[in-house]
Amino acid sequence: MSDESAAATAPAPWSPPLPWQRDWLAAQLAGRERRHHALLITGPAGLGKRILALNYAQALLCETPRPDGLACGTCAGCAYVAARTHPDLQVLDLWEYVAKDEEWQPANEIRVDRVREVTRMMETSAHRGGRRVAVVSPAERMNAEASNALLKTLEEPPPGATLVLTADQPGRLLRTVVSRCIRVPAPRPTLAQAIAWLESQGVGDAAAALAEAGGAPFAALARSGDDERAERKVWLEALARPDRLAPIALGARIDAAGKDERKARLAAGLDALVAWTADLARVSAGGRAERLPGCQAQLAALAPRVARIALCRYHRSVLFQRAWIAHPLQPRLVAEALLTEYRALFA
Repeated sequence: MSDESAAATAPAPWSPPLPWQRDWLAAQLAGRERRHHALLITGPAGLGKRILALNYAQALLCETPRPDGLACGTCAGCAYVAARTHPDLQVLDLWEYVAKDEEWQPANEIRVDRVREVTRMMETSAHRGGRRVAVVSPAERMNAEASNALLKTLEEPPPGATLVLTADQPGRLLRTVVSRCIRVPAPRPTLAQAIAWLESQGVGDAAAALAEAGGAPFAALARSGDDERAERKVWLEALARPDRLAPIALGARIDAAGKDERKARLAAGLDALVAWTADLARVSAGGRAERLPGCQAQLAALAPRVARIALCRYHRSVLFQRAWIAHPLQPRLVAEALLTEYRALFA
């Protein structure tokens, strides 16, 4: 899952920095002329890294920056950035504008032709006399050819060129890409900041939603819909009773949804499975449930029956499948396979 839940027909609109991002931005923008040409912002999905990268880029292109280095939001450069029309900015994300259809369409990966657009922009003079900036988010979704194409700019950056990459899973990036960037962790909100922000977005029981999402506010927001909550509840009830678990029945439940809804149902189920297995590992090691505190009793009953090493390996496989949810797959088959493996942990 990406940091922000985009609309169905267009990328998420430009947003100002989040409350927990302003101090980070000010610190990174201090002495901007001495900054490295490539920044890699890392951290779990759901922290708002895309918003962070876009605001960093906007500050670099702002023509009258504030005293703290952040963008003024009112100059011509800021207006162009907000409208996604700044001639010295390229944003490579999981949305592509299809000119013949005159609309934005979601993409499963960042392709090489888009990276070549960045290379061409970097090799020309800045239209507005300042920097040229490219944002790649999430960078691990570049395909191999795109990653290799980006290396040229990373290795030999033209004067005034800046690249800002974000990654939920930096281990999936080419080592040569990572080695040519300055890697910095994304700022995390305090519990109070995250809860206040979620409540401002209309999320009920924000504390519980945040805990289940592992402390990631955007993940909590994306999972706050009634359909997502209902699907996770079905999975959690099934996971609590592995002896009665019916993988085929849950797979059929996914298939019963409309074609466009099947991956959403699978994503909700995998979110439940990630939280459940993470807490099961904690409880089996003598700790307490952090993401699903209301399930402490059920987890404690199962903990003595599961081997920790096998559980940790299984948890990693679930994380892998969750990361690839946007790629072509058969949701029913993925669900059946993972649930069958889960049931086998208690054989």
